[in-house]
Amino acid sequence: MNPREVAALIAYVVKLDPRLALDDQAAAGERLAQWCDLLSDVPAQAHGWDAARVARDYIARNPYRIQPSDVSRPWHAHKADVMSRHVGTFEPTAHPEIDPDDETGDAYVAALRAERQAVAAGHRPPVTHRAITAGPPAVEVERRLAELGTYMPRTVAQTFAAYRPVRAERERLATVGLPDPLSVSCGWCKAEPGAPCRDVRTNPKTSAVASRRRAKPHPSRLDDANARYYAAQETAA
Repeated sequence: MNPREVAALIAYVVKLDPRLALDDQAAAGERLAQWCDLLSDVPAQAHGWDAARVARDYIARNPYRIQPSDVSRPWHAHKADVMSRHVGTFEPTAHPEIDPDDETGDAYVAALRAERQAVAAGHRPPVTHRAITAGPPAVEVERRLAELGTYMPRTVAQTFAAYRPVRAERERLATVGLPDPLSVSCGWCKAEPGAPCRDVRTNPKTSAVASRRRAKPHPSRLDDANARYYAAQETAA
């Protein structure tokens, strides 16, 4: 929200809860600055989101005076929920601004990231279902499974899936014909192809560096895998 939208929101909550009214101009200015800082990345309205409605619901249900965090926290929860439901059925052929001769895939990656950002910001609704397809050709599935290493009968693989979740997920992606993030390196954490992404943190007190494996790949790695996969599909076609 920009300062004008934040000021309008504050005026609205003061109207609903007169306890929030301030007579001191300096205090009112400090409050506006605080709210602007905490709500700078929160839209006033977006797909499925209305900051004024969130503020109204809070005031209606809580005896405590509303704080800007009572608006920003629900927004970030809403955004995370939207992105978890967005399956990303982005098709480069549907976007004429993408050069079909762009062999690097840079234009596709940029367009894909723009789509994700638009969904996250609430500028467009999430795509919650994939188009029905006949699935990938059996030859392509077998090729991708062979690239993963030692062959294991499907029934045996399913039995051990719980003990090898990374491999099981890669096999699932190959079977249904979806991009495999681990087929490319990660530009964020520098994980090599085939290795899961990691979060690296430095202890500010001891300067010790700790590394922890992520359950999911970094979003940028998924974008790069999507770009490579669909560029290959376009080339094959």
